[in-house]
Amino acid sequence: MTPPVPTPAKWVRAAAADSVGVGHCRSVVAGGHQFCLIRLESGFHAIDDECPHKGAPLGAGHVENGKVYCPLHGWCFHATTGACESNPAKPARRYPTKVEAGEVWIEQPNR
Repeated sequence: MTPPVPTPAKWVRAAAADSVGVGHCRSVVAGGHQFCLIRLESGFHAIDDECPHKGAPLGAGHVENGKVYCPLHGWCFHATTGACESNPAKPARRYPTKVEAGEVWIEQPNR
């Protein structure tokens, strides 16, 4: 029996690149999924927008030293990896990003 061929992930437009300043984040909906879009000096990063602690939108939080802080209880997530300093067992899922023609794109996994 031949194994199934995986469907490639798709890239979805998330926001205009100039809509997020360096050192800031915001919530965006792209491809039916809500992401926290973060812009650091190193570029754009995306993680799940819902904090695994109490469900607050991480995009409403603040960015400091490459980390996103939840606006509700201050849980801290590394923008580049999604690792959670507040509770290492509860990371935020990370998604690849790219910028093309002034637009930020996020790679959305197959569901």
